[in-house]
Amino acid sequence: MTTVLRAYRGQDVAWEAVGRAAGVICSGGVVAYPTETVYGLGALALHEGALEQVYGLKQRQRHKPLSILIDDPNELEGLVQTIPPRARALMACFWPGPLTLLFLAAGHLPSVLTGTGGKLAVRVSSHPVARELVRAVGAPITATSANQSGAPSCRTGEEVLRQLGAQLAFILDGGLTPGSEGSTIADVTVEPPKIVRVGVIAADEVLRCWRQGAAVR
Repeated sequence: MTTVLRAYRGQDVAWEAVGRAAGVICSGGVVAYPTETVYGLGALALHEGALEQVYGLKQRQRHKPLSILIDDPNELEGLVQTIPPRARALMACFWPGPLTLLFLAAGHLPSVLTGTGGKLAVRVSSHPVARELVRAVGAPITATSANQSGAPSCRTGEEVLRQLGAQLAFILDGGLTPGSEGSTIADVTVEPPKIVRVGVIAADEVLRCWRQGAAVR
């Protein structure tokens, strides 16, 4: 049976609910949670067994990587090989927020996380529940959308329950999320950054920020 807990108590984050969700993640489980775009699936990003659960829930092909959330850009150290100046400019412009950046992954990361490309997809969420969940876990968590591959993204906990409820143990219900589009994805291993997917943030906005950062350097 799926446990559904409200992520808010009035206007405030429900700390007890977030703490319980964090406990599920820390024990190797998977949780659905709200973000600034759509609902995501949260699992320990460096735990291969938890990652396999995410792939199973989504019925996702293993060669496709999973994105992750961190709480602070400083946490990139040890997760990626290098942090290019172009990435720092984009982080300053858009983090916290719906911009996912692709870095060359550190060699010790699970290959099931990075897929065949050897790159790590990372962002810092601007959603208060998602941010507090990462903090409560104390480690990076997955941020892939909470839906089966090829199915529509979920904007509510009810939609997550309909798609994944029979298999998902825990949903942190934060109500309606802002949009049906995911985060914009930019590959900062090349220059100029390559826009891999256009989501909430327009490609022109990303490239404009990068050009301004390059001019400062």
